[in-house]
Amino acid sequence: MYSQPLLDHFEHPRNAGFVADPDASAQIENPACGDVLKLTVRIANGRIEEIRFLAKGCVPSIACGSALTELVQGKSIAEARRLRREDLIQSVGGLPPASLHASHLAMDALAAALNQLAGRPGSRF
Repeated sequence: MYSQPLLDHFEHPRNAGFVADPDASAQIENPACGDVLKLTVRIANGRIEEIRFLAKGCVPSIACGSALTELVQGKSIAEARRLRREDLIQSVGGLPPASLHASHLAMDALAAALNQLAGRPGSRF
């Protein structure tokens, strides 16, 4: 049912936890299923220096949180904004139709975190 890359991200999540003293923090909940994803981000020199996630939910939600952090780690804010949901889905080896909500949750959390960065006083992001 789930791809090997998805199961690997679930069984061995990358960047799990939280960033101490983050520049941005966003938590999104899917009201339909109750899954929750929180991202914390630290920026240095206009790049995502550190990003971590905490998730409560189904296997795909945890896997998408893990994969998302790998995809944007080290990227500029502009590069992270260009990440497409399809890129995330491909990175976990695909998602069953009933699990597509996990990719939306991760992308919505990323957008919320990046929007916080843009809203900071004196922000160059």
